[in-house]
Amino acid sequence: MKRLLLTGGGGFVGGNIIRESLGAPFAIHVVELEEAPYRQANLVWHVANLLDPELLRGIFARVRPEVVVHTAAASDIDFCEVHPEEAWRLNTGVTRVLVDLCRERNSRLIYFSSDSVFDGERGDYAEEDEPGSLNIYARTKVASETMVRKDLENSVVVRPSLVLGLPALGTGNSFLYRMKMTLKEGRQVAFPREEIRSPVDVVTLSRAVLELAGNDYRGFLHLSGNDRLSRYDMALRLAHRLGYAAETVVDTKPVVHSGRARRPRDVSLSNLRAREILATPMHALEEAMDLVLAEEGVNGT
Repeated sequence: MKRLLLTGGGGFVGGNIIRESLGAPFAIHVVELEEAPYRQANLVWHVANLLDPELLRGIFARVRPEVVVHTAAASDIDFCEVHPEEAWRLNTGVTRVLVDLCRERNSRLIYFSSDSVFDGERGDYAEEDEPGSLNIYARTKVASETMVRKDLENSVVVRPSLVLGLPALGTGNSFLYRMKMTLKEGRQVAFPREEIRSPVDVVTLSRAVLELAGNDYRGFLHLSGNDRLSRYDMALRLAHRLGYAAETVVDTKPVVHSGRARRPRDVSLSNLRAREILATPMHALEEAMDLVLAEEGVNGT
């Protein structure tokens, strides 16, 4: 059984990867700041700060992973804009250490980047399109992408689109979970018409990553849904599916202030390559919601 080392396993995406790994041919070793109260077969938690390279090196020596999936990051775009040094240290410095360890030990690396690496001027971006970052967070991701592909041949840079789903462990950074809770409290939710995305459900994303962990594809790969739509239209369809009236979703303009980072307008991603090389199917929004809601009881939400 292959050993897979996962960073960020306590987060929204990482937690779902753990859940989807049940029954997969991997022993999952998770590096987190604290151990989550979750158990399954072939799952081991390692409590460590990713900013400590010697601790990471010790974990690598003990686990000897064939595959590393690096999802951990400072992903709050506004936080990164206000705290650039911390953003670079967490997002690029940690990736540097992992790239070096993977090269030393001949481990495969699957690195999580972001659709935010593009400037959003046209949308429908393919893997070979040139990044054009608008904020500090995106710049840390572009720098890390370049490092991964330049210094580690056996690597995949995954660019997920807006991730739709429910948390497997705790709450995590799930906009759908927050939306559900807000609607449940009888309040409206606000999403902008001018921000266009191609949302991918977290179940499909997790399955695709586990498939990549077991194959030999190398390079960039966009993991996104089949629909290109505004965040407002997406929220309308989600609210309808959850049983709420259209009036519960309102259009909003992005708040502009000194601490808010610039956002790209249209970072929809083309998933043609993923549909060609992966057995895991990419889905339209309605199918994605089917998968997410089927997991609702498992998530306890």
